[in-house]
Parts: sequence; structure tokens; C-alpha cells
Amino acid sequence: MNTNTHTTNTHTIIGAIAGDVIGSIYEWQTIKTTDFPLFSEGSDFTDDTVLTVAVADAILNKKDFAGTLWKYGRRHINRGYGGMFIRWLQGKKPKPYGSYGNGSAMRVSPVGFACDSMESVLDLAKRSAEVTHNHPEGIKGAQATATAVFLAKTGTSKKDIREYIALKFGYDLNFTLDSIRPGYEFNATCQGSVPQAIVAFLESEDYEDAVRLAISIGGDSDTIACITGGIAAAWYKHIPDEIVEYVHGVLPEDFLAIINRFDEMYGRSSSR
Repeated sequence: MNTNTHTTNTHTIIGAIAGDVIGSIYEWQTIKTTDFPLFSEGSDFTDDTVLTVAVADAILNKKDFAGTLWKYGRRHINRGYGGMFIRWLQGKKPKPYGSYGNGSAMRVSPVGFACDSMESVLDLAKRSAEVTHNHPEGIKGAQATATAVFLAKTGTSKKDIREYIALKFGYDLNFTLDSIRPGYEFNATCQGSVPQAIVAFLESEDYEDAVRLAISIGGDSDTIACITGGIAAAWYKHIPDEIVEYVHGVLPEDFLAIINRFDEMYGRSSSR
């Protein structure tokens, strides 16, 4: 699809959230095709959305990342968190637990939208990650994802995004989804899902195509689609209205309030 025919919008983190909602029913029922219903009975937001909104809230209101993530997680406890994060939520003074899981990357898209320099992207992404995911790979996954969102937002070409991410973070992005799809399995690590999510964006033609490609490899579908969706929203600057409307319909009012405020503060209306 030619994105130049689209009316641009100012959506920011709803791109990641929509990827989560669309991928939610495929996390444990993996598929290996892009031909699937975007929404079905049971499509809903997961922990990816809860923590993305928490990061956005922390940025908007200059809150502590650890405290904000802890409060949101405990308020929305049955949303599919990993076991280590559940234990973190159960602590009264939770400490980082050395994770390199993709939870640090799934929640970081607000950083890429909010920052106005690469230095601030890397610093804020690290701070958002290390309160739980203080393993070097956990921090790297968050920084790489936020960097991709930032570069996409600022109009960087896909070729340059690929080269920058590969050089800066050491990720091998020289593969195609077709080449990995048959053998790719569930992998919840940053190093086993962030590169795949970025390549899904790089191969896509528009926002919807990006999310479909992310889900089509199977695996941790909601999180991979969340990561891809955040980057795709920043680059294409358009999400189909029917996707936005559905996702708005499943989100709590307080989430929508944060999303709308974040859009007002950090949304971009410029066209590519």
C-alpha cells in the first residue's frame, strides 16, 4: 500500500498497544501466515499494554519508573506477566532481577516518541529497563527498540535504520522472515525476539502489514507485534481507523486518558 495516500495522524503509543491486542490471541495459538482475522472474540490488552501505558505515565508526569510499573502491574494483575515479574510485583521494595526477557522492549515505545535526541533515548530507555531488566541484553533490547522508534519518527530511511541498529547494538538483521518462519519458535528473550520484530517492520508496506508480519512468524506474538507496532506507527504515521477504534473499545478509561495526553504532547502530524 502506498502510505503517501494516507492522511497522517498523531497516534503514538497506540501503535504498540494495537499490536499487543491483535497479537493477544496468537501468543499460545501461533500461526505461520499473514492471513488471519485482526480481531476475534478474546482479543484484549495484555501486560504489554499495561506496562507501555505505565512508562508513558511516568514520562508524562515525571514519575519514578519502578514505582509506576509496580502500581500499574498490581492494579492490573491478571494480564499475562512472566513469573519473575509477578514475583517482582509481590515485593514491597522490588529490586531488579537480572532479566533479559523482552518485557523491557515491549514497554519502551513511549521513550522513542518522547525524546528529542539519541543520547536521551539511550539514557531513558536504560532507566526504564533496568528497574527490572538490568541484564545487559535486557537493557540493549529496550534501547534498540526505542532507538528504532526514534529513528522512524524522525524520518530515517529503513535502510539506515537497519544499518544503525545493527552497528550500534550488534543485532544481525540480515535475514528475511520467510527464511526463519518455518523454524522459529516461542522465544521471550530480547535477543530472540527484538531483531525479529525490527525486521518485521523493515519488510512491511504499512502499519497493518507490519503487525501481520510480526505475528506470522509465530512465537511470543503479542510482544513481537507490540514492538513492531510501535516502530511502524512512528514510521508510517498512520494507523487505520478501524484498528484504533477497536483497541480504544477494550482499554480502560484511565489508559485512554494517558494515551490521549501522550499523543497531544509527543504526536507528530508531519507526513513522510
